[in-house]
Amino acid sequence: MKTRSFIKMAVVCASIFFAGCNRNERTENLMSKEEAQSSSKIDLASDDIGSIIEDQFNNINSDSFSFKNGDVALSTCATITREPNFGTPLTPGTQVTKTIDFGTGCTLSNNNVVSGKIIITFTYQPTATSHTVNYSFVNFYHNNIKIEGDKSFTRTMTQATATSPSHPIVVMNMDLTATINGQSHHRVGTRTREIIEGYGTPNIFYDNVYSIIGNWTTTHPTGVVTSTITTPLKAKMSCLNQNKPLLVQGIITFTKNNNTATLDYGNGDCDNLAVYTVNGNSYNIVIGN
Repeated sequence: MKTRSFIKMAVVCASIFFAGCNRNERTENLMSKEEAQSSSKIDLASDDIGSIIEDQFNNINSDSFSFKNGDVALSTCATITREPNFGTPLTPGTQVTKTIDFGTGCTLSNNNVVSGKIIITFTYQPTATSHTVNYSFVNFYHNNIKIEGDKSFTRTMTQATATSPSHPIVVMNMDLTATINGQSHHRVGTRTREIIEGYGTPNIFYDNVYSIIGNWTTTHPTGVVTSTITTPLKAKMSCLNQNKPLLVQGIITFTKNNNTATLDYGNGDCDNLAVYTVNGNSYNIVIGN
């Protein structure tokens, strides 16, 4: 009797053990809420970095963030230097380096906090329709997340059509490492941003709206996740007036070990929430400070 009881108990324990293993395997095959949270934080940093770089490229002779008609959209506490020095006339073909130094802490208008430096370099070609801007980081942090990497973005002016004026499209090449709570997340891919509203009012910045598409792969500590923007993201500059993140709409679809999940940024309202859905369950994700 004791032998039979022992065997029966061993079978039950083995069943419980293997069932637990199967549950763990299923969990590991799905993108976790924590991975989605980390991914959204990297998205937020990428958008702010792209805005900073594009602004400093557009304002080549400015030592401040002076968007259209004096509007300040990013920060008033950064120190900006240039080589050749400001005041030196630029001739076509000149290599330009701008350093944006946020010091030990600088709050952007969307309430994100940055520190350290972003360095951009490009060739001054005022008549060209396409430019490549290289960027790198020096001890740069975005909301206490360390961002490292050296990459580039390409800014191209489209040709005007009967329904659309000539406007810029920016392709951001990403090869970044984000360290979040001591853990490394490495992202490689592209984000393409196109202005879809507001370009016809050059003296007003806050009416600008951007559409973002792209795909990338992120290596998290717990596995590799492929992300694709399946419904274009929408970024509204007017959210800066509310100290809110710019991403307000659109869906990113994630794939991990052939399992999918989604992150929905909402219906266009300026807020700091997104909805993460995995395995039929939905969770609110906080995407900003």
